[in-house]
Amino acid sequence: MNDQNLSQYYADAPPTIVSLQIKPHFEALTDKQRVYAHHISRAAFLGTRIVLRQVSPESEAIFDFIIALHQAYHGHWPNLQKDAGVTEQALKEFLEYATQFVGNLGNYKGFGDSKFIPRCPPKTIEALALAVPKAKEVLEKSKTPVDAFYASPDEPAKMHLGFPDKGHLSAYYPDSPDITQDEIEAISAFIAEKKLLPENTRLKKTKDGNFQLLIASGLSKPPPEGGDAGPNTTFNLNGKLEGKNLELVFGDHIEELAKIALHIKKAGLNAANDTQKQMMDEYAKSFGSGSLNAFKESQKLWVKDIGPAVETNIGFIETYRDPANVRAEWEGLVAMVNQERTKAFQKLVDAAPSMIPKLPWGKDFEKDTFSAPDFTSLEVLTFNGSGIPAGINIPNYDDIRQAIGFKNVSLGNVLSAKAPNEPIPFIRQDDLELYQANRDQAFEVQVGIHELLGHGTGKLLQETSPGKYNFDASSPPVSPITKKPTCTYYKPGQTWSSVFGGISASYEECRAECVAMALSCDFDILKIFGFGDGTVDVNNKAGDVLYTGYLSMARAGIAAVEFWDPKSRKWGQAHMQARFSILKTFLEAGEGFTVLDYSKDDLSDLTVKMDKEKILTVGRKAVEAYLQKLHVFKCTADYEQGKKLYEEMTDVDEWWSNKVRPEVLRRKTPRKVFVQANTFEKDGKVELKEYEPTCEGMIQSWSERGVYPPAMVGI
Repeated sequence: MNDQNLSQYYADAPPTIVSLQIKPHFEALTDKQRVYAHHISRAAFLGTRIVLRQVSPESEAIFDFIIALHQAYHGHWPNLQKDAGVTEQALKEFLEYATQFVGNLGNYKGFGDSKFIPRCPPKTIEALALAVPKAKEVLEKSKTPVDAFYASPDEPAKMHLGFPDKGHLSAYYPDSPDITQDEIEAISAFIAEKKLLPENTRLKKTKDGNFQLLIASGLSKPPPEGGDAGPNTTFNLNGKLEGKNLELVFGDHIEELAKIALHIKKAGLNAANDTQKQMMDEYAKSFGSGSLNAFKESQKLWVKDIGPAVETNIGFIETYRDPANVRAEWEGLVAMVNQERTKAFQKLVDAAPSMIPKLPWGKDFEKDTFSAPDFTSLEVLTFNGSGIPAGINIPNYDDIRQAIGFKNVSLGNVLSAKAPNEPIPFIRQDDLELYQANRDQAFEVQVGIHELLGHGTGKLLQETSPGKYNFDASSPPVSPITKKPTCTYYKPGQTWSSVFGGISASYEECRAECVAMALSCDFDILKIFGFGDGTVDVNNKAGDVLYTGYLSMARAGIAAVEFWDPKSRKWGQAHMQARFSILKTFLEAGEGFTVLDYSKDDLSDLTVKMDKEKILTVGRKAVEAYLQKLHVFKCTADYEQGKKLYEEMTDVDEWWSNKVRPEVLRRKTPRKVFVQANTFEKDGKVELKEYEPTCEGMIQSWSERGVYPPAMVGI
């Protein structure tokens, strides 16, 4: 790997560090609510080591190394610099790396799935280790060489997360370098037959060619009544894996989950109502026993817990980082409701039944009834995981979504957090002032529609059990694309993610983004958010917000190619893959609607030029045509056509790869990392501590969370 290729993997210098402001919202809580929030926050953060193990084999040791350095010198980094004999610049580069590391909870970007490496040389890491014996011991005991911090010149594919048999790295398949994508998919199909959900599992291939399904649980054995798959823990495999067996191994992340279950039980003692108490009971059962059936019960109760003062969700939730898109990363959310902003979202919920029919599909491809969800604007106290989203629409289980409903949340202090003087590449100078004035409002509109009317719409045509259907199988719906009756649907036991596999996450994000692009053209929706009076006029404030939203999507589509790897020809980030395809939709709409404008051969003056007057006609028409295909293929389980469409729309040709991508990398801006507060309980009271948005403050906040091994206490 030459220096030019290596440079794209260096840690951000400097990282963009912003504070999640929460103090006034936390202080508005009652004492009981604060204790409830505290224990769930502790449970969320106690899952830190789970996330680290899910990222890479070396992430847990690197985390402990960083914390050991901080604790040995109580955060007085200049003293460590002096004792280690490293330069001020070398220490600065290490702290920047450490900040990005704890901000992503691992050495692969939470948004992009590519490895990042220190700018300081290996001798800096070695010198720091020699100065702090406990830090040196951490690396030695875990058999983590200093080389693990850096790139692998002989294995460039390992700089990206992905299937191991494609040369990539995935810690969801530990100690299994020769496990294949076909084997992973065969195991997924097999456990689906056994009604065993995969989200809280990892899969290991043993030396004799058999398989172990590692189930996250606070107990090392299944409960006496058996696990979710019944009393058996060993199964003979069939099909392509005939002659092999699968063993269920309980107790993955056992120490962490036992502690998490304890804090969840303590939270339950401070619940505001019976629904919350029952929800905590189901969480504790799930984390203790490894039962995802219990977790699903917690999610049903969570949907029914309407308008809580403290909103929370915790567990193995999103599957973006598993290359098979079935195993989920640990995450935990604790937040306070912003009542003022929630009012606008509630108006959007109220308007949803009148907005859904405006989407480009008929009632056969939509839920029979729209179950109005809870939609709140939240101020985040804690979000533990590899990154913090701007909005959430969960649970991800389609049976719960269709039978009971779902919740939408917009994370207000994430949306509003920004560093001063952030550069904005690829926006024309003529548009820059308008863009800066409206981008926050445009993003809030996009997130609101994306979560509620994007992820919240659509009906999967299913054979729910043998011979029973949720549609008229004798006269199936007519596809608006082919004008013929549909002939594909989901079979018993199949889910959206099991059928669409590796493309499912990005495909669904694309569908939701297209819904946002289509419906943001509706001036009645813009009025709900406080922009305009519903009059259709692209030149008023509402029109400016709409234009900024479209510009922002186009700009993101250009920036997206940072997350596409030319060597493996693989996308590393679901949302950015989706945004690239939407930019292509804009560009292919024709009539001069959107063009990439540049005069220099190296594209150093590349900007996006969009005709504002054509958004409502050319732009919306093109988006809706693309959206209709995405939606119908999803609803009808037409993986073949869906895959063909999505691969065509996300294909990166030579010009994008060789001309645009180098310029994107040259102008890329660091992704934000968030400094979060900690809570501490003393004598039944909970206190909040916030930290400075600096490298030192970020590392201190993690050092004070108490998620390191007992051997490191008091060093």
